[in-house]
Amino acid sequence: MTKPAKRAAIYCSVSTGSQSIDNQVRELTAVAERRGWTIEEIYSDEGISGAKGRDKRPGLDAMLKGATKRKFDVVMAWALDRVGRSLIDLLNTIKHLESVGVDLYLDQQHLDTTTAQGRLLFQINSAFAEFERAMIAQRVNAGLNTIKAKLAKEGKFISKKGIVRTKLGRPGAEPDKLASARQKLAEGIGIGKIARELGLGAGTVHKIARQMRA
Repeated sequence: MTKPAKRAAIYCSVSTGSQSIDNQVRELTAVAERRGWTIEEIYSDEGISGAKGRDKRPGLDAMLKGATKRKFDVVMAWALDRVGRSLIDLLNTIKHLESVGVDLYLDQQHLDTTTAQGRLLFQINSAFAEFERAMIAQRVNAGLNTIKAKLAKEGKFISKKGIVRTKLGRPGAEPDKLASARQKLAEGIGIGKIARELGLGAGTVHKIARQMRA
């Protein structure tokens, strides 16, 4: 007797609005066709960081709820970091899927939790992904600490662009530009035009306008 085809759900994620899930859907659909799986659902989170938890990723939340209702047999995702970038979240996701009898397929890592080997490799790769993220955070913090030490000792530091800075954070607009913006606002020139002419952010000009009205 022929086994029924596995029912698959595709989960896609992109962290910025300028990216598209189309490539992920196309590649995963092709994999499903080669394996004889039928695509039942497609879930996505677009413009949301994979570092966020389930409560801030509606596509992931809907996928996990669908898994609980056994709407499909396997979840397909393009890569490990599309599912999540926190080891805890990743393991919680696979634990949830395992508890409801739904497998996980990750294309780029060639992982498939229908096998014991695939489940083990998933956990190992999850650990390395979290380790890499932690190392990046450590390098960023080390760089900030170096800058803070220079500020404490010399009162200044040189940015990557070669600009001498006296404090951390985004540099403010030049005082002469702010003065020009006030003058142009007083003359009745529009906020958008002032921002373009002076190279200021529209939000900065709006703030100046509010201060003048107050």
